[in-house]
Amino acid sequence: MRVAGSCVLALLVAVQPALAQTNATQAPRAAQKLRDYRINPGDELEIYVWGEERLQRSVKVLPDGTFSYPLVGRVEAAGLLPVDIEKAVTAGLRGQYRDQVPQVTVSVRATAGMQFSVAGKVRAQGTFTPTRYVNVLEAIGMAGGPADFADLNNVTILRKQGDRLVSVRVRLNDVLKGNVRDNVDLPQIETGDTVIVP
Repeated sequence: MRVAGSCVLALLVAVQPALAQTNATQAPRAAQKLRDYRINPGDELEIYVWGEERLQRSVKVLPDGTFSYPLVGRVEAAGLLPVDIEKAVTAGLRGQYRDQVPQVTVSVRATAGMQFSVAGKVRAQGTFTPTRYVNVLEAIGMAGGPADFADLNNVTILRKQGDRLVSVRVRLNDVLKGNVRDNVDLPQIETGDTVIVP
């Protein structure tokens, strides 16, 4: 089905009532769907060891998913939660202390590694770095919305899963028309995804 004369304003006007209705009826469900942030290559981390200012560091996760830390060496970070990295740094520092290792805190300063691309019939194709998790509809909105004659019932998300490339098919026409069911499913975008709007 073709969508003619679409623009960012039309996208937002059409989506707002639908999303408002969805949010009102699914607020508890939406809260359950939020997931913890996992570290990506390119992210910037702040690591602090309490009482040890010399060990406070800002580190950037390398493309191979690792970073180096004093007295610990190379730390695997990609795909882990900040709390997992806290445990890895604590374990690496254990040999440096007679007593208990001071508390280690890891926070994400910049989520630069969380990126996705949007291609096809959108107004501004490209790669985007959101500051929060977004769903497929928000991803298309970040790309300026659908272009004229975009087929929003055949949107595809290409996603890497290990060594495989899988595709997730999404139908958005009903959502944009305000025909939103209670169980509407707008897939969440993951880092490395490519959204294709034919």
